[in-house]
Amino acid sequence: MTSRFRGVAAGVAFVLAVACTAAAQQVDIRLDPAVAKEAMTGRVFVFFAGSAGREPRLQAGSYGGSIPFFGLDVEAWAPGATATIDAKTLGYPYESLAQVPAGEYYVQALLNVYTKFTRADGHIVWLHDDQWEGQRFNASPGNIVSAVTKVRFDPNSKTPFVLTLSKVLPPVQVPPDTRWVKRIKIKSELLSKFWGHPMYIGATVLVPKGFDEDVNRRYPAIYIQGHFGLGAPFGFTEQIIGSETPEQREARLKRSSREPGWQLARDWMSEEFPRMVAVTWQHPTPYYDDSYAVNSVNNGPYQDALLTELVPALERQFRLIPEANARFLTGGSTGGWECAALQIQRPDFFGGAWCLYPDPVDFRRNQLVDIYGDVNAFVPNGSRPPIPERYMMRTPEGQPLVTQRQMSQLEAVLGSKARSGQQFDAWDAAYGPMGDDGYPKRLWDRRTGIIDKAVAAYWRDKGYDLTWYMKTNWPLIGPRLSGKLHVYVGDMDNFYLNLAVYLMEEESARLANPAANFTFEYGRPMKAHGWQPFTNAELVRMIDRFRSIVGR
Repeated sequence: MTSRFRGVAAGVAFVLAVACTAAAQQVDIRLDPAVAKEAMTGRVFVFFAGSAGREPRLQAGSYGGSIPFFGLDVEAWAPGATATIDAKTLGYPYESLAQVPAGEYYVQALLNVYTKFTRADGHIVWLHDDQWEGQRFNASPGNIVSAVTKVRFDPNSKTPFVLTLSKVLPPVQVPPDTRWVKRIKIKSELLSKFWGHPMYIGATVLVPKGFDEDVNRRYPAIYIQGHFGLGAPFGFTEQIIGSETPEQREARLKRSSREPGWQLARDWMSEEFPRMVAVTWQHPTPYYDDSYAVNSVNNGPYQDALLTELVPALERQFRLIPEANARFLTGGSTGGWECAALQIQRPDFFGGAWCLYPDPVDFRRNQLVDIYGDVNAFVPNGSRPPIPERYMMRTPEGQPLVTQRQMSQLEAVLGSKARSGQQFDAWDAAYGPMGDDGYPKRLWDRRTGIIDKAVAAYWRDKGYDLTWYMKTNWPLIGPRLSGKLHVYVGDMDNFYLNLAVYLMEEESARLANPAANFTFEYGRPMKAHGWQPFTNAELVRMIDRFRSIVGR
């Protein structure tokens, strides 16, 4: 999931309002010719912050506490020209500028720049070309921002205020390689051909003790799935390596024993720890920070690119054993779904998967939505006011936080045509069919919640409903998949992800010839999103023991 489902929002107040067409003080946004030499296509935003602690753009875009902001598509926007955001422009959490309370605000504008992709399928689409930042629209290199300006906003004023886009955001600074942590980035020929544009995939690699000394040794690999990031696998940190004496280093490790990165580093660098290589993939798409590691009509052949281009490159460069029983999977949330999908769909390629709090693995519970049986994503079938709307996020105690409608409104503000870079659009791009315009068809309308049943059937029939795929293909995949899948989730997952896991467990128990022999564990009581019953070091040891049992 996202915040990209990072962290748990609390104490957030949202405003539910009907569309407002009343007049309001408008915002004129000018594109400075000094930073734009040609016409630009993208989406322009204005942000309203109550404080100057951080730039307003960095306080917006999340469902868990976003400041008010508004978004508008611009096409062939000429340098020096002005775009206007007014009362008819959709915003979040306020739908209209007319609803923003009068007062003093720190305001800022931003242009999320789109690139023209002339795809191999003949479609021409305009999307944000990730700059190795992970589709962070408010921080992406090449996007253009205005200065932060303090204004007195009055929704009843007829006088607009003007913001000028005048600064281009700088490139990402990739951390340098070290003794333990290495990085690789390659151009994917498969994806570049699909998109008609250079496309890149990569990985961050954590090598074991003795890697540089024993150059003839080959290693099994743990592929850690998850959101885009350039940090070291398992949160490994090298800060303990330096000029300290062994006693000083041990004392520092003990002081930091509650920090997972320190724990992993202590064990990873010890003599008795299993010698394995840990790898995190980077595979952002023009729709999201992560491809879900599947082949998709909208995203392109990402699974093929990862398994036939990236993995062989890693195996060559880092002396990995190129066999299924030396390739293992783990990951949480979005990465948990990828972990399960790769193991279920490619049991011939991977030797075992330990999947943590995965995104919905059964679409009868896509969070709280049954995409096959429900008519509307926002409300239960047959419900009428004052029945509460359906939620997509809660606290571990069960307190609702965000509704499906609110999240859908946020995505509608962030981008039209599934270009929000957020969760629901990410699923539509990864799982869904393509519309006649070349953009993903959405499973449900972002403003009404009505579910498109043809899209729901496509999600299932193309194999993205992992429980359905597993049941349907068990005679073929069962002999190679039995005993390889291990799933862990909290009983009060913040995004209701435990519900789909319950269904997968029920269905797997019915599988035979051979029996599934999968592991399902649930954290109780009140275990939230992010729960796992072991440390990362313990996980590595579990995988090593598993490998020794099934045979090297």
